[in-house]
Amino acid sequence: MGKLALAAKITHVPSMYLSELPGPRHGFRQAAIDGHIEIARRCRELNVDTIVVFDTHWLVNANYHINCAPHFKGVYTSNELPHFISNMEYEFPGNPELGRLLAEEANRLGVETMAHDATTLGPEYGTLVPMRYMNADQRFKVISVSALCTSHYLADSARLGWAMRKAVEEHYDGTVAFLASGSLSHRFAQNGTAPDFATKVWSPFLETLDHRVVKMWEEGDWDTFCTMLPEYAVKGHGEGFMHDTAMLLGALGWTKYDGKAEVLTPYFGSSGTGQINAVFPVTPQDGSTIPAAQASNPDFIAASRL
Repeated sequence: MGKLALAAKITHVPSMYLSELPGPRHGFRQAAIDGHIEIARRCRELNVDTIVVFDTHWLVNANYHINCAPHFKGVYTSNELPHFISNMEYEFPGNPELGRLLAEEANRLGVETMAHDATTLGPEYGTLVPMRYMNADQRFKVISVSALCTSHYLADSARLGWAMRKAVEEHYDGTVAFLASGSLSHRFAQNGTAPDFATKVWSPFLETLDHRVVKMWEEGDWDTFCTMLPEYAVKGHGEGFMHDTAMLLGALGWTKYDGKAEVLTPYFGSSGTGQINAVFPVTPQDGSTIPAAQASNPDFIAASRL
């Protein structure tokens, strides 16, 4: 029925908004903004009607959650970095129908998920920053998915991504894009040193690790990457514990994915973190290597406590 037409790993650094404003940083994130504009252009070309964002700034402590209100509008100031994002206006339509379908399929596959269509909950900036550059004309409906998951298994996040693809392809009459909104390494510069790291990664180790990961993506070495993802998420200080990336790779087929990443915005440092915009071609998949559900498996939970 429906189609997953585009998948991407994207940056949402708040310095993109700062880059718009007059001052010493004016224009210094134009490459990242241009990457978002190119993704939006491709979405338009592919007749995408809804963008689903796996948002690593939406923190949740239990369950997976989908913000699928019918409409979003407001003024946002970041509680983390109010000197970067302050009084940023936003507005775009939501998609309650698709949000409910995504949750229903995730629950069918054993990943407990809740869709919130009657809510005053606003999106976080992992969704708002990309939509500023991709959706200024409100062409696309938007759904935000919690991806800063504090007590969750990466395997369940991968399964969630696959369930969401199935929901689109089997139950939705439309065309959708999935965006994993989060960094690679996410070790912020120590307080007091942030200006010195405005365009740098925190350490040579993390930068080297990130570059090796990007090379895996470009070469299509998904078996190696998916196998190392849990350790990379910890030792590489992955943003949101890399749940957005697990969701994206789950949607693409996990270790059987056979595409190669196309880098739109080359890897760059930002306040100590490692960032990129990269598109992952969507290829036919059967889901045969998608991880089994873990949180809903009593035997797994019992064994994990030993």
